[in-house]
Parts: sequence; C-alpha cells; structure tokens
Amino acid sequence: MTESAGAVYPQGIKLGVDVGTVRVGVALCDRDEILATPHKTLDRNVKKNSDVRVIASLAGELGAVQVFVGLPRTMKGEEHASARMATDYAGLLVAEFVARGMDVPVNLVDERLSSVTAHRNLHEAGMSSRNHRKVVDQVAAAGILQHAIDMQKARGTDVGSRVTAPPRPSGAGSAVQPEHAAPEGTTRSQNTEGYSEPVQ
Repeated sequence: MTESAGAVYPQGIKLGVDVGTVRVGVALCDRDEILATPHKTLDRNVKKNSDVRVIASLAGELGAVQVFVGLPRTMKGEEHASARMATDYAGLLVAEFVARGMDVPVNLVDERLSSVTAHRNLHEAGMSSRNHRKVVDQVAAAGILQHAIDMQKARGTDVGSRVTAPPRPSGAGSAVQPEHAAPEGTTRSQNTEGYSEPVQ
C-alpha cells in the first residue's frame, strides 16, 4: 500500500479485465504501475466460470494487489445489460478471491470507448481487421487498466467503485453488489472523468 496526500490505495501489480459475452480480456501492469500491457484473452464460461478461476489464479501467482473491471456505460453515462454483466462478473471475482482467502480489491471503472480505442490502435499498428478478434479484448483491458492507474497517480487516491461480497442471509442468493451501488432508479455519482467517486 502507498500513501499520497493522506490517501491510501494499493500499489503494485494490478490486473485489468474487459468482460464480454464470449471473451474476457486480461491485462496487467508492472510493479511500478507505469505501463499496462495486454496479457491474454479467455473464453467466457458462464456455466463453470473457469475463466474467473484463471484470473484469480493469475492474481495469486503475480501477487496482484488490485483488479479493475471495465464498466460499460452509454455516452450519456447510463448503465444497461452489458454494465450489469460486468458488475456480476466483478462479483464473481470477489467471491472467488474470498473463497481462496485472498484479499484482492476489485473495482469497477468506466470503460466507455475502450473497445473502440482498442480497434483503432490495432488498425494503426497495421493489424488486419480479421485478426482483431484474437487480441482486441486484452488490448481493451490494457486501456482500462492504464487509465485507472494513471488516474490513481494523478489523484493520489483510489478510483472506481469497490465491489464487496456482503454477508449472505439464509436462503438468499449469492449476488455481489458494488459497495456504492445506487438505489433503484438512480445512477451512481460520477466525477468529470466518468469514474464513480473514489472509495473512501
């Protein structure tokens, strides 16, 4: 952990995750949080969640201190089905970490245009469109992670919305909700960069 201007946030290797219905992109940054790089693309396994376990294992092997999951919003800042999917996925990651006894915070961060930017970067790098599918998810994950670590350094505080696993009442489901989830019918407050307000 590191302190900056009175704020505390994790410092070290971090993972970025771009969640899709078919594939999940994973990126990582160096211990000094300078550069986020694409790492791998996983097939999304909704039934067995084997991809969730792969990410948890990777976090454990690398000694990752935090995971950022991209939260898709519309350009108006609204959240639809894809945002709920990302939120649910972040919850699955938290549950997996808890089950393994790992204390790795998972934060949802705004990812508007990350996939668009990833496609553009791959095109500019000379990769044909037909080959984008193989790597675009991990490139998008790298974009999500890079923006998050840059914002942490710029602000000296954590960014995004922390996802927690609340105590599960008897007979209740296992849904995991963001710590700062807004009441039904409202939207989370956002700062000017599009992130939810930093976790206090």
